[in-house]
Amino acid sequence: MKCEWVRENILLHIYNELPDDARYELEQHLARCTECAAELKASRQLHATLSQYPVDEPTPNLVAASRMHLQEALETAEQGGFWQRLTFDPGAWFRQIRLSPALAAMLVIVGFAGGIGATYKVVKGSPPDISQVSVPSPVTESSISGIRSISQEPGSNQISIKYDTVSIQEAQGSLNDQRIQQLLLFAARNNYNSGVRMDSVDLLTQKPNDTHVREALLYALRYDSNPGVRLKALEGLGPYVKDDVRVRDAVLEALMHDSNPGLRTQALHLLEPCRADSSVRVVLQKLAENDQNPYIRSQARNWLAQLPEID
Repeated sequence: MKCEWVRENILLHIYNELPDDARYELEQHLARCTECAAELKASRQLHATLSQYPVDEPTPNLVAASRMHLQEALETAEQGGFWQRLTFDPGAWFRQIRLSPALAAMLVIVGFAGGIGATYKVVKGSPPDISQVSVPSPVTESSISGIRSISQEPGSNQISIKYDTVSIQEAQGSLNDQRIQQLLLFAARNNYNSGVRMDSVDLLTQKPNDTHVREALLYALRYDSNPGVRLKALEGLGPYVKDDVRVRDAVLEALMHDSNPGLRTQALHLLEPCRADSSVRVVLQKLAENDQNPYIRSQARNWLAQLPEID
């Protein structure tokens, strides 16, 4: 057994993640190799030091934004060839990890803690039925891995949501049902499927006066990678542009910076009832001077010409 292999697997040995035969071979090597034994001692000391520090839980907004950015990166990433995927070399990963022991230890600690948490949830709860399982009350985001589909029964207020935990589960109820609202809010922020996010946002626009729903629509307008989802969120927020300053600011931000021309045009139209507002006037002046969209530039100039002069 080579020292290189031993050093690549020392962290797995510390966390008892090695198979029995590999652990036996590694221990035999450590008994006769002083350099590898010193490496093991240093790794254990590093692990003990890191264990003394608490691990901060990320905020829900950070988790949601990270998932959105990851999904966008995955959608645009160039896929490797067939043979390249077949010849994936795990050893290369371990060699990179070995060069950064602190990062490696932290990754293993986080992964090990996540495994314990998942096992605890499975053991603590009763075994789920594979067919249809009643949704837990209340629904917690930490127990949901993704929303699989959302559908509304035609001509009724009944909504059906299938979501993944340990197995595929399904919840049914009206839009006023708290469980359904929780799942829709989760789908709008976290789901990897843009079609499901669009279905969720579309349903949430029926209750935009709810604080949590409006927060989800604002988040979708600002951060969702799919222009269709952003447009749905914009439509749901439209009636509140005049009275809610946060909504107005989000619409102004979309008008200034969104990459979709159609969404920017829609945002401009929604701002018409409050175009005399000082913040809207400032944005209109910027658009009238140098916006690259001829329609938006022309419309901004027309609105400014109709507004009274400020003394």
